[in-house]
Amino acid sequence: MAIESDVELASTYYDYHMSGLAEIYQQSVNLCVWQRDLSDDVIRYTAQLIKTKHWSMRTVVDITSIHNEIYAALPSLADENGRLALTEDITSVATLFADLFELENVGIRLSILDNTMCPRFHTDNLPCRLVTTYSGQGTEWLPEYAVDRSKLGHVSSGIADHESGIYLNKSDIQQLSAGEVALMKGAGWDDYKRPIVHRSPEIASDEKRLILTLDFAN
Repeated sequence: MAIESDVELASTYYDYHMSGLAEIYQQSVNLCVWQRDLSDDVIRYTAQLIKTKHWSMRTVVDITSIHNEIYAALPSLADENGRLALTEDITSVATLFADLFELENVGIRLSILDNTMCPRFHTDNLPCRLVTTYSGQGTEWLPEYAVDRSKLGHVSSGIADHESGIYLNKSDIQQLSAGEVALMKGAGWDDYKRPIVHRSPEIASDEKRLILTLDFAN
């Protein structure tokens, strides 16, 4: 089902099936969200993993070898079922991403974050990025009807989002849930004029997130 802000400008598409992510090819859609729940094994394993002080992986992977590379990179943590479950989930999501955009290689970043990585609302200068949070708060974004694009970038340099006027009502800020898979269209998508406006959530000093991002790497 499509949730329209202004169909002539940009809209968001939600679906409970992975096939809904193909709607990113619609000109009016700048964000697709696959609403799903994580398995108990993945939840248990990621809860253990984020207790690790510093861990991350960042690599470019041939899609045919992604399972082996992810599995080798993940710590065992005495939880073989969880390690395998997360490996298989990432492999499935990355394979879907590669098939959707006909990619042979995918850029993968899986990171434990204990700070707000991108605190300001912004757009990405790339074709499309897949984002999913395995543990902790999900990415925040603004629907088209709620964003003042004239406040993006250097225009509001040094001014916090809540003061810059990029949005008027805090209630307009949307947030992905853990497990949901999002495709975020950027300005690099055929010189797209309405890339999704998003930011990292503000997290407390005792919070952590485990986030996966996938990028084009051909």
